[in-house]
Amino acid sequence: MLNSPHHRSPRAGRGRGGALGTALATVAALALGATALTTGIAPASAAEQEAAAVPGHALTGYWQNFDNGATVQTLADVQDQYDIIAVAFADATATPGAVDFSLDSAGLGGYTEEQFKADVKAKQDEGKSVILSVGGEKGTVSVNDAASAEAFTDSLYAQMQEYGFDGVDIDLENGLNSTYMSQALHDLAAKAGSGFVLTMAPQTIDMQSTSNEYFKTALDVKDILTVVNMQYYNSGSMLGCDGKVYAQGTVDFLTGLACIQLEGGLDPSQVGIGVPASASAAGGGYVEPSVVNAALDCLAKGTSCGSFKPDKTYPGIRGAMTWSTNWDATAGNSWSDAVGKHVHGL
Repeated sequence: MLNSPHHRSPRAGRGRGGALGTALATVAALALGATALTTGIAPASAAEQEAAAVPGHALTGYWQNFDNGATVQTLADVQDQYDIIAVAFADATATPGAVDFSLDSAGLGGYTEEQFKADVKAKQDEGKSVILSVGGEKGTVSVNDAASAEAFTDSLYAQMQEYGFDGVDIDLENGLNSTYMSQALHDLAAKAGSGFVLTMAPQTIDMQSTSNEYFKTALDVKDILTVVNMQYYNSGSMLGCDGKVYAQGTVDFLTGLACIQLEGGLDPSQVGIGVPASASAAGGGYVEPSVVNAALDCLAKGTSCGSFKPDKTYPGIRGAMTWSTNWDATAGNSWSDAVGKHVHGL
């Protein structure tokens, strides 16, 4: 992911009535009370915690909390095609493992925290998920022992409570420890409760083997993982699941590398294709939206493949991700218009 130079959904139709509803509400209330006792943090109400499920085929976009030359957006400006909006980025603090988030009001034309929080809720009311991304190209958050894992969990949960985020995106590009990161994420999911959204954005090198710490983390948190949107850019050539070398910027690169995750233990619903929204958004690896759509069709249906064709199809593949909604806007929304429509039509 590229960093800066300085770097709830509608509840209508989801309620339950009658004796069953009363019983469930009672159980939820008891669970919420237990959470408050064990964590010392008063959680959101059961109604507040019930977020809309991420669509089976979803589009993810990163929203830039800084101005790096792309179109400056408020959260309200984010294109309607995006189902998951990852706010980039949380910042490391002086406490190992802990993160904080600060809105760049000055860089975003005076966008206030009050407006931002209202926009988070408005997006959720439209059925979108808004999550906080940790890391980025220059993000250095280290979770490598029990203390830093606890600090990571507690600080992220505090940000979720403060801003209303639905979950977190893990975009750590300087390595991670699968044991303690998995522990931290499971603890965070337990605190957050129903509706927690967890995404990951590893680099291609991070997902070449199931023995890699990033891949191990994804598998360790498979029970709470929403989607891994690997970054198929700024990469160079990589091995596909057939052992052949594929160059970035091609349909074979997208399908051959996705196959590693699909055959390595992730569910198809947990695999997405991450690409730049325009040639300006990354140093290399940009592909036209039509290539992204072809790769999705190849994986989901076995059509529109290049020289690589998977041995089987994965109709449940989650969708696609882009860096960023801002660069998408700079390019006239051409990426989300084309890929979003295709993803939602899978």
